[in-house]
Amino acid sequence: MIKLKKISENIYEIPKKGKMKVPGRIFISEKLIEGLDDFSLQQVSNVAMLPGIIDYSFAMSDIHAGYGFTIGGVAAFDVKKGIVSPGGVGYDINCGVRLLSTDISVKEFMKKRKEILHDIKRTIPSGVGRGGEMRSREDILEVLKKGSKWALENGLALKEDLERTEENGCIAGADPKDISQKALSRGFSQLGTLGAGNHFIDVQSVEEIFEEEIAKVFYLKKDSVVIMNHCGSRGLGHQVATDYIKLMENEFGIDNLVDRELINAPIESELGKKYLSAMNCAVNFAFCNRQIIMHKMRDLLKRYFPKAKIEMVYDVCHNIAKFEEHKGREVLIHRKGATRCFGPGRKEVPKIYRKVGQPVLIPGSMATASYVLVGTKEAEELSFGSTAHGAGRAKSRTEARKTLSKEEAEKILEERDVCLECGGIKGLIEESSESYKDIEEVIDVCRNLNLGKPVAKLKPLAVMIG
Repeated sequence: MIKLKKISENIYEIPKKGKMKVPGRIFISEKLIEGLDDFSLQQVSNVAMLPGIIDYSFAMSDIHAGYGFTIGGVAAFDVKKGIVSPGGVGYDINCGVRLLSTDISVKEFMKKRKEILHDIKRTIPSGVGRGGEMRSREDILEVLKKGSKWALENGLALKEDLERTEENGCIAGADPKDISQKALSRGFSQLGTLGAGNHFIDVQSVEEIFEEEIAKVFYLKKDSVVIMNHCGSRGLGHQVATDYIKLMENEFGIDNLVDRELINAPIESELGKKYLSAMNCAVNFAFCNRQIIMHKMRDLLKRYFPKAKIEMVYDVCHNIAKFEEHKGREVLIHRKGATRCFGPGRKEVPKIYRKVGQPVLIPGSMATASYVLVGTKEAEELSFGSTAHGAGRAKSRTEARKTLSKEEAEKILEERDVCLECGGIKGLIEESSESYKDIEEVIDVCRNLNLGKPVAKLKPLAVMIG
């Protein structure tokens, strides 16, 4: 049993011991600790043993067990002595969240809610089904290099969409030659598709505003409708992870690892560089995927509300490893189920938001609130500019199916007046709010530590999951 040392109200540590190169640091509340499993703590401790790690092995308030790193895991590595680990990025590379704002009133939307939600289901391919925008092999190779720039060149994006996307929708250093043919074939028919699991499109209302001036900068107005999309790199990203886990195991072996899921390669090794290139290809695929989905959503809304003003707010990554400057040095930061949270003035923040800070999007569950936060300088100091990425699972999918019935899951949605389209009973149960942590507790930790300042609270009205 790993014992936590309380540092402050919302900061707990796993003291450095044995092979740990740094302590583990967890941002969490006493209420959230009650449901914390020991395996998640062990994962935080395991990451603290990796070569070249700097300061701490972090976990955010939405912590739960994952592959390799815990979900909510963050770690920065020295670029000369450190490593890159597929287990620190995950299988769904650049799973992330995008938000559109509108001036459509909740009252007007509710008159057409069921019709619009059904239209969303028909328009956006979801589940394990196929769809996509690819016409040729050349197209997908261009997407892997250009990300959302490909969508812009093909009439599926506006210039401001890219300006309001992390990395401007295209991360550098992506060479398709480092992607396997199997990864290419899996991605070919999946561009512009939602996927299954916890991937969703939510139509939400801006229920509460906490920071009026920042909300205006973010195009958020009380009682208006916003659209949130959560998805990633689909089968292509999954295959990239699978391929490079195997390649790293073959080259470096697993004998010296505390956990084989933390297989890694030195950042400066040939294999490390190839993985980062392949991962960046998947990152660009995911950016383009969300861009196409939200472009279709914009067109769909215009059919129902021709005069509506619709603005892209922001798009954030969750699962990624990338080079950033922190505390006067370049590091390779792994964020696994965690969100970048940069404060005012950082060059990476779009010019339109640079004076206030980066928008941070933190979804809840199907029947609970989501939040828009703004990045802070405190997050840059405390956690390498990182914060939570969602409510975080309280129950595994297997446990959810054992403890919750279809009728109970439907009743929760009915009581909270949330309309749902989903691929089947399995998804309805596994993604029920009963399977997730209390989003208010997760946000309170962020608020108390200033790991993102709450700007607006969003209430679900209509939800589509795969």
